[in-house]
Amino acid sequence: MSNASFTLSELGQRIDAKVVGDPAMVISGLATLQTASEGHLAFLANPAYSRFLASTKAAAVILTEADSKTFLGACLVHSNPYLAYAELSMLWSPFNKPSNAVAATYIDPAASIHDTAVIGAGAHISAGVVVESGVAIADGVRIGPNCCLGRDSVVGANTHLYAGVTLYHGVSIGADCILHSGVVVGSDGFGFAPSAEGWVKIAQLGGVIIEDNVEIGANTTIDRGALDNTVIRKGVILDNQIQVAHNVVIGENTAIAACSAIAGSTTIGKNCIVGGASGIAGHLNIVDGVHITAMTMVIKSLNEPGVYSSGTGVQPNAKWKKSIARLRQLDKMAARLKTLEQRVEHNTSGIQQDKQS
Repeated sequence: MSNASFTLSELGQRIDAKVVGDPAMVISGLATLQTASEGHLAFLANPAYSRFLASTKAAAVILTEADSKTFLGACLVHSNPYLAYAELSMLWSPFNKPSNAVAATYIDPAASIHDTAVIGAGAHISAGVVVESGVAIADGVRIGPNCCLGRDSVVGANTHLYAGVTLYHGVSIGADCILHSGVVVGSDGFGFAPSAEGWVKIAQLGGVIIEDNVEIGANTTIDRGALDNTVIRKGVILDNQIQVAHNVVIGENTAIAACSAIAGSTTIGKNCIVGGASGIAGHLNIVDGVHITAMTMVIKSLNEPGVYSSGTGVQPNAKWKKSIARLRQLDKMAARLKTLEQRVEHNTSGIQQDKQS
């Protein structure tokens, strides 16, 4: 966290919050309710942490109007404390800089830059970076150590590639993106045709287009398209260790949690949420506004917005074994139930005929 300090009034103005307490109070950092000390600003967004509010040592707390009425200390009153915290957190980011600051272009002597590459103003390229022919790096881009940018790839303005990111050839990254360490964009999709002699590789001739303001977590992989492009629309956030296969399209502002996998040629709509360790089969369509809970296996298209789940919840092992045993008997139980229903229907029909006669 940076050493920046702000008055409570300045912070309130930034997030359009009502200031309760001394507006000149100096805030030097952010912390949780439990760990905050003098000079820290905390926040309460989850009711489960309300029990820490009375004992917190924070200088001030971001609260809703309702919570502020029972709090005796200084606070910033905001309708969405978590969003307010998110907006203020960037003030203490080590990469935060004033909007009017223009850094000088820096290329480490240990970087390898092809003569045909174009480097924008204020770009920072670290040691061990390899930039191949035809690459275009826009203004303000930061590239960490040992990244590799394949030929004809493009990186948009103010995008940050952490150490060890690999962009294959012909990859396009938009502006204001963040790619964390170990990300690989543009690797070959899993395309093979069976033959009598074994698998025949299908050349992956498409590319990858990542639009603006996308964040991609560590060790996530995004395959290039077989013919068309794999596309990640603006505002998408991808967690760590996600697999995005060839020709997948992910709509604007969709969020996908860690260890999920999306098979080839599936389209996911806008404003979707995919829980961790979920699997989505190939050639499916998922509409806007779908929420898939953690560890769900999606094997058919989802054509209506809503919340979808699969699998069973956790149980003590002994109970889980009994549940699985019953689950395996469902087909037999269903057949027996159908037989019983037919018998009841037959008997009811016979009774009605006897009454009529």
